[in-house]
Amino acid sequence: MKQLKIKRVYDDIETSDGLRILVDRLWPRGITREQARIDYWVKEVSPSSELRKWYNHDINKWKTFRSRYFDELSKQSDSLTLLRKLIDAHDVTLLYSARMESHNNAVALVEYLLRESNAHEQG
Repeated sequence: MKQLKIKRVYDDIETSDGLRILVDRLWPRGITREQARIDYWVKEVSPSSELRKWYNHDINKWKTFRSRYFDELSKQSDSLTLLRKLIDAHDVTLLYSARMESHNNAVALVEYLLRESNAHEQG
């Protein structure tokens, strides 16, 4: 795995970002495609609309959100395969639009990918 990081789509673009992959279901408000400079938009790895609306960035629901989101991710093999291939071959920054930096779908997605990668390596 090359370098993998996450940041808000509204943050400054840096050369160290590598491939910029948006992992939100909805396009971020107030930013054009030119401003965002997105290389890939992998909507399928974002939480379902129902889960996203239920969570509503309520930190008290974080643990349950992660569990439900991981269940959804386990059914997205094609999209996750694409994402893993990109991450294995390039430096990647996963982009999200949520205001909470520590409790958002990109944080959970990276946790899922690392957990899955570690489980695969251990047999």
